[in-house]
Formats: sequence, structure tokens, C-alpha cells
Amino acid sequence: MSASPARKRANQRRWTVLLPVVGLIALGVCGLVLLGLGTSKIGLTPILVGAVAALLPVVAVLGAFLWVDRWEPEPAKILLLAFAWGACGATITSLVFNQTAHVLGDLLNDGDGSTFAAVIGAPIVEEATKAAFVIALFLRRREEFDGVVDGIVYAGVTAAGFAYTENIYYFARVFVDSGFGDLSSGVIALFILRGVLSPFAHPLFTSMTGIGIGIAAMTTNKRVRVIVPILGYVGAAGLHSLWNFSTTVGTGSTFINLYFLIMVPVFAAMVWLVVWQRRREQRIVAGQLPEMAANRWIASSEVTLLASLQGRRRWRRTVRRKVGEQAARAVAGYQVAATELAFLRHRIASGTAGAGSEERHAALLEALIAARQTAIDAPGALKAAGGVRRS
Repeated sequence: MSASPARKRANQRRWTVLLPVVGLIALGVCGLVLLGLGTSKIGLTPILVGAVAALLPVVAVLGAFLWVDRWEPEPAKILLLAFAWGACGATITSLVFNQTAHVLGDLLNDGDGSTFAAVIGAPIVEEATKAAFVIALFLRRREEFDGVVDGIVYAGVTAAGFAYTENIYYFARVFVDSGFGDLSSGVIALFILRGVLSPFAHPLFTSMTGIGIGIAAMTTNKRVRVIVPILGYVGAAGLHSLWNFSTTVGTGSTFINLYFLIMVPVFAAMVWLVVWQRRREQRIVAGQLPEMAANRWIASSEVTLLASLQGRRRWRRTVRRKVGEQAARAVAGYQVAATELAFLRHRIASGTAGAGSEERHAALLEALIAARQTAIDAPGALKAAGGVRRS
């Protein structure tokens, strides 16, 4: 006899709660193992120096991805899990396979496995382990992907976690060898290289895979849905391999040429793509709002304010000034709920929403109504919208 629908929903809720808990425990164990390996090989003080030095660039990188993700901020718990996977899970998994690549390189390259591991093994393994989280999230929580920007954000945050742990090790090792140093050696020189010139290196590589997964979320073509993420991964591993080649095998001029002729243009193209996709997201939301107002889910007077980031920001600022912080947070929650529903309605119309879209629509509509009621309950929050200058 098959389980009843209620039983199935209960089991699904149980796994929804249990899996993240088990995952966080596993990632915590991985983190402790990495800490133990680092302190036993290098020492606690160098590891602490490395952690502080690595903190500055990772904060800047995460801030940039959160800024990109302003239209529909991804769930904080998923972003935290993405960062934790990159910092702990992907790192320790890559460490195991990189050791294997080093041994294989010794066999293929007359005892010199370091070059093979750096140029071939590490890019293939590390990009695969970082992409694993984004792929798993896409397969299990496809509704979290509205397009390319979401793929870039999840991939970038995962890679930022990986880069943070990797930078701790590099800074710690250089501190042991050369101390804080100066502009030409030691922690300071390495900080300029990894923290100033290339803090987005790992996020840039992995974002190639994120772009592929984001495109897969936007198409109904099953072949494209499989091929494009693979091409994105190949691009990520290729860029990573070129980067490692320039820093391990090539000369200083090789690195400079690669940096300015390949990495800078690719980074500029990524910025252009993000800006273009954010404008696409704005058009999607703006296109859905009039029908949502016609259905009386939102007020007609709020359509213009919800249709742009500038209008939303002015609305929150006006409410914060006239009513207070609590009311401004209620309005922000209402704005996010409206965006999520607008994106889902667009995916349903384009046929990319997937199974269970009607149930999600009902849940998001309920969340929107509840968020608006919360804003209404905050005295003057929605009334203040009348005093906001419309663009």
C-alpha cells in the first residue's frame, strides 16, 4: 500500500529539516579536520594570521555578490551553506583528489607531479567540487533559480568560501617563510597579489558553471539543459588551468599577459552580463506587476515603486524616516515577496517553472498577502508610499 499524501508531506518536511542539519554537521567536521591539518603542519599563529589576511578580500567579494543579488535576495541560509561547502566540503574533497593527481603526475612526469597537479588536476577537481553544490541545489531546489544572476551568485559565494580557506593556507605558509615582509615578499606581497589583484579569481572561474546552470533554468530544451552547464564547467576548468599555468609554470611576463589579455576582459564581460541580466530581471518584474495589481494582490499605486530598485529604495528610505526601522523592514519583506511571485509567474508563462509550480504559486501568493498585511500593520508603512517621489 502506498503512503498517503499527508504521510508523504510529513516525510518530505522531515527530510527538509534533517538534511541541512546533517550537512552542516558534516561541514563542521570537515572544517575541524582542515584546522587540525593546518595547525599541525604550519602552526596556530600562522593560521590565525592567514585567517585575518584572508578575511578582507572575502568580505569584499561577498559584498559584491550580495549587491548583485538585490532584486530577489537568495535565502541567507542557502548562501551560508554555499559558503560553508566551498570553505570546508569542497576544500577537503579537492585536497584528497589533488593528492591523487600529484601522485599521478609523478608517474607521468618523471617524479615531478606538482606541475601536473596544478595545471591539470587542480582545475578539474576544484571546479567540480565547487560546482557540485550549485548543481545539487539546482536539482533539488530548482525554484531558487530564476536565471543567470542566481547561478552566478550561488557559484560565486561557493567559490568565495573555497578561496577563503585556500588563502588562509597560502598566507600562513608565506608568513612562516618570510613573515609580513614588504611589497616584494611575505604576507604583504601575497595580499597584493591575491587580495587586491585577484580576489575574484575563484568566483570568476566557478561563475562560468553558474552561468551554464542559470541558462539551464531558463530553457525548456532538455538537451540545452544538459549541455550548457557542462560547457560552463569546461570554461571554468579552462580558465582555472590557464591561471595556474601562469602562476606556477610561466614567468612574470606570462602572468601579466594572461592577467590583462584574458582575465581582465573576461571579468569585464562578466560585469556586463550581470548588468544586462539585472535589467532583464527588472523588465520581468515590471511586466508582471500590472496584472498582479489587477488581481488586487498589490495596490495600483505601488506598481511604479515596485518596478525599480531606485523606487524600492526611496520607498524604504521614506518609510524609515517617517515611521521607523521596523516599518521599513516590513516594506522590504513585502517587496521581496512581490518579486518572488513575479518571477514565478514569468517562469510559469514561459514553461520553465517545473513540477509543482501551481502549489508554489499558491504559497508565494499567500506569503505576499501576509507580507503586505505585516506592512499594513506597521503604522504608516504603506501610507508613506504616497509621499515617495516616483521616477
